[in-house]
Amino acid sequence: MADKLVTIAKFNDSSQAHLAKQVLADFGIEAFVTGENVANLYIVPLQPVDLQVRESQSRQAQEVLESYNKQEDPQEE
Repeated sequence: MADKLVTIAKFNDSSQAHLAKQVLADFGIEAFVTGENVANLYIVPLQPVDLQVRESQSRQAQEVLESYNKQEDPQEE
């Protein structure tokens, strides 16, 4: 039985979603960006872009992104 996809993050900017996807790929986690075609139709996105991973990897993926975000914004600490 295949693992279902779950949304672990939402972005207003598809480029940020693709950056997060690449960060996850660097850790061997396959991720999928969904909804970007609808978001790109408008100057101001009406619908966020979702980042999805397999349910079995969702916890690890969230931990990777949290760690990455802390490195990118050290003022949050």
